Amino acid sequence: MLEIIFGIIAGIVTGLGMGGGTVLILFLSLFLGLDQHVAQATNLVFFIPTSLAAIFTNIKQKNIDAKLALSISFYGIIGACLGAIIAKNISSEHLKKYFAIFILLIAIHEVYELYKEYKTKRKNA
Repeated sequence: MLEIIFGIIAGIVTGLGMGGGTVLILFLSLFLGLDQHVAQATNLVFFIPTSLAAIFTNIKQKNIDAKLALSISFYGIIGACLGAIIAKNISSEHLKKYFAIFILLIAIHEVYELYKEYKTKRKNA
């Protein structure tokens, strides 16, 4: 049952363009006890159909800059290959720590952006 709930949550977050993989990796590693390498690799497989669904929806809504998307995708593929090679050579414990630091940095950035937005609105009010 938890798989269904987290799958739906991760799918919604992916559809919103915010990276549902974060939710999925946390679920797989914390609740199902999977090794970090397995959790991250499973997330990549999850990413394919959910991304295709989000791409299809966004194409219908004319929300995609095709030229920019192709350019970013090309270099993203190169980065993904390099990242997979690097991840293969890192212990699961280190990979888990690096992932946690990455998530923490994203959280700090998001909180800071919300704070800046709040200050701007308060100043203009």
